[in-house]
Amino acid sequence: MKSELVKPTHLARRAVVYVRQSTPHQVVSNQESLRLQYALRQRARELGWHDADVDVIDADLGLSAASAAKRNGFKELVGRVGLSEIGLILSIDVTRLARNCSDWYPLLDICGLRGCLIADRDGVYDPGSANGRLLLGLKGTISELELHTIRSRLTAGLLAKAERGELVLMLPVGLTRDPSGVVVKDPDLAVQERLELVFQTFLKFRTVAKVMRVLNNRSLALPRRDRHGELRWARATVSAVAAILKNPAYAGAFVYGRTRPSATACEGGSPAKVARPIDEWRIVVKDRYPPYIDWPTYENIRDVVRDNRAEYMRIKTRGAPRNGELLLHGIVWCGRCGHKMYVRYKRGGEYVCNHLRSHTGLPACQHIRASRVDAAVADAFLAALAPAEIDALSRARRAQQQVDKALRSSAERELERKRYTAALAERQFNRVDPDNRLVAGELERRWEAALSEVRAAEEALAQQVSAEPVMQMALGKTLNSKVVTLSGRLPQIWADVATTDAHRKALLRCLVEKVVLDRGEHDVAVARIVWRGGAVTELEVKMKVNSVAKLTRGEEMRARLLDLAIAGMPDDEIAAVLTQEGHRSPNCAEKVLPITVQRIRLGAGIRITTQRNRWTHKATSLSATQLAARLNIPVNWIYVQIRQKRLLIDRQPTGAYLFQNSPSVINAVRDLRNHTIRHLDLRIIQPQQEGYQHV
Repeated sequence: MKSELVKPTHLARRAVVYVRQSTPHQVVSNQESLRLQYALRQRARELGWHDADVDVIDADLGLSAASAAKRNGFKELVGRVGLSEIGLILSIDVTRLARNCSDWYPLLDICGLRGCLIADRDGVYDPGSANGRLLLGLKGTISELELHTIRSRLTAGLLAKAERGELVLMLPVGLTRDPSGVVVKDPDLAVQERLELVFQTFLKFRTVAKVMRVLNNRSLALPRRDRHGELRWARATVSAVAAILKNPAYAGAFVYGRTRPSATACEGGSPAKVARPIDEWRIVVKDRYPPYIDWPTYENIRDVVRDNRAEYMRIKTRGAPRNGELLLHGIVWCGRCGHKMYVRYKRGGEYVCNHLRSHTGLPACQHIRASRVDAAVADAFLAALAPAEIDALSRARRAQQQVDKALRSSAERELERKRYTAALAERQFNRVDPDNRLVAGELERRWEAALSEVRAAEEALAQQVSAEPVMQMALGKTLNSKVVTLSGRLPQIWADVATTDAHRKALLRCLVEKVVLDRGEHDVAVARIVWRGGAVTELEVKMKVNSVAKLTRGEEMRARLLDLAIAGMPDDEIAAVLTQEGHRSPNCAEKVLPITVQRIRLGAGIRITTQRNRWTHKATSLSATQLAARLNIPVNWIYVQIRQKRLLIDRQPTGAYLFQNSPSVINAVRDLRNHTIRHLDLRIIQPQQEGYQHV
């Protein structure tokens, strides 16, 4: 029956049937609703439209009406109404058009302006009339409220299930569900051992990139899921390793709400997701899955990964320990302005606070030479760590053995997996019809490729096995035999050339949270060490200065020095007296140097008529000058031979070279001078011996 609202002006334009289902599941399962919506073409014919003048818009099947962002069919409908092409919009229910008032009322305004009618199964409405707009407005408001109610009900049920840890989420590789729905570890032992190897390797090296390089250097692939959820083995990448390390499911925890929508989403696209901090996760149910690691270890891993990010000023992290001579890189802060200090490898290396200069144009806050500060902090660290040396070494040795064992086990599993793949390819090749050369050729190629991978895995495993006994022998003889007597040896290990700068920094960060520096006004800098746990140690570091006037007790030392010089005391004795009284030279933090005394004395115009010899020795020894005079040769020739290591002799603590006053030594040096011998080693001559060794 034709409605009274339908006018010839409406019939002159086209009628549109709008078809939509909320989800793809409804499109497949709820076929009866689709048939009812497509049957609205008959309703349009009853209202007076010809069949050729009725269009169907079904581009929005499987999309929700909560927003018009991705609904191209709805946008086409609004555009055609605005162009006055449509006289009637038919939908089985107005909720099919829009469930959001911000989309619904603009459609009503356009339809009322262009004279377009809206019809559903209840009747025909004119949005241009007051009654029609009122009824359609109420229907739209009720539709929006209904959507909110449905969504709230579903969300409440989802959260209730998530709080019990029973919500079914996509499990990471290594975890699977049995037929009863219980989560268990993947029955593939290769997958289990490879995941355990990732965690053990990270706990040893403490960087994601290093774990990736270790796996790739040993040709150990990572288990991953493809887009269909199936297991596949792929080359390790930084993102893949980080995804495994940061997934709480491997710690046995069910977590819901690890991300939130980004506030800066792209227009027309789904909002991007931003990771929440661990303390803002919405629901955490521990001990829900079989764990690969415990929860404290997982938290430690997340802290290390976060701390390794070198975003010093934005998130205040320390960055991963890297090679470089400056020990406090990433953990040093300014004691004046409170900002993080940068490192500058210039003039021997220094710590610079230039935050105010970079951001506000003000002068640099302070800069401190690094060598003395690093030495003081290292001494404090070694002193604090000394009681735990043996225990730390034992733990490190056990960790190394565990990682080596895990690497070898993973290599064996990798070889076993590749052998199975090769056997499977062989069986497939043997079953094919020999006359079908296209299929047989491809299967033969796969079999050969699998055999090549098996040979490569066997060679890698053989190299690893052959290297292990040598390493165990070296470590066993040089390390295990000395573990009992190691107490006090950590400073030697710290200073060993085999210990890299990155290792020293990693060791230091185990105990030190940060170091706060204040240069001070004179020759003393203050370094406050903040230990892990909150304890604070304050150190006074004596720094190099340019002159005596910049020393804290410079004027006092100068007056005392001049008094002793006027009394006729030699320079070396004055230096010893001043050192005992706690004074120091500008360039030496431990003592007063005789050259400092000489310069101050000469600057004051005080002369000493009889200078003492720099070195004193017994009559049984000869200095280089005395030996040169005895042989009638230039003294510089002796120093050249020593520097070029043709003449080997131990240097005295005073810095002098002393030769034994004996005919054998004098004749040996004469032979070296006359080119009778090429090398002379005087280091083996004992005080009671007269012989020497020459080549």
